Amino acid sequence: MSVNERMRELVRARYASAAQSAATGVSAGDDSCCGSGPSCGTPGQGAAFGPGLYDVPDIDGLPQLAVLASLGCGNPTAVTELREGDRVLDLGSGGGIDVLLSARRVGPTGFAYGVDMTEEMLELARANAAQAGATNVEFRKGTIEDLPLPDDTIDVVISNCVINLSTDKPAVLAEMYRVLVPGGRVGVSDVVAEDELSPADRAERGSYVGCVAGALSRTEYLDSLAAAGFVDTEVEFTHQIADGMHSAIIRATKVTRAE
Repeated sequence: MSVNERMRELVRARYASAAQSAATGVSAGDDSCCGSGPSCGTPGQGAAFGPGLYDVPDIDGLPQLAVLASLGCGNPTAVTELREGDRVLDLGSGGGIDVLLSARRVGPTGFAYGVDMTEEMLELARANAAQAGATNVEFRKGTIEDLPLPDDTIDVVISNCVINLSTDKPAVLAEMYRVLVPGGRVGVSDVVAEDELSPADRAERGSYVGCVAGALSRTEYLDSLAAAGFVDTEVEFTHQIADGMHSAIIRATKVTRAE
């Protein structure tokens, strides 16, 4: 097994454990890759990771297990304009909270997909969707480096603190670009380092499975998005999670055919 394969398996195992915790009614944050214990907070109270980053009205009526399974560093559906009829894809969809929120916003003429590599999370997400009565959602097993969707089929790609966990980020960004329609949008929450921090500095501040050591710097993110073909790129820091490390909102657009 290669180093990258071992790292992916560590991430998968950590998420599987988090899904099992959430399924028993225990906050996944207590056993999550991104944050633990008090850092996850409660909805509406603010936190570094987890359910505390969602406003209570946003998650009102969602299955409690979907909320407990939230492991992210932001709320991508709050910073991404979702329109009636949009087709949305959530990378690393976990327990399904952002897919269910997206499905509400795009309405019955829209659709929300989630892709996750962890069978335990997929099982939890599907159960949450059934409990919520959501009919315009689908969860597919796959990796974010090799998305199980056709070209030019998605209007908006979202993700919540997952891209930093990939060992092949250029492949992730290339796949995002591939599945988006021309003019499609990206609205991602992720952990991002300040430019002056070296990879070794980032590793000192947290582990890879802790969503810190594998984070890109702001300039690296912008350069990687441009290399994948995206335009109108921006990385906006929202809150600090460690010295020189921030949760951030990343936005970008796929060029139209005319461009």
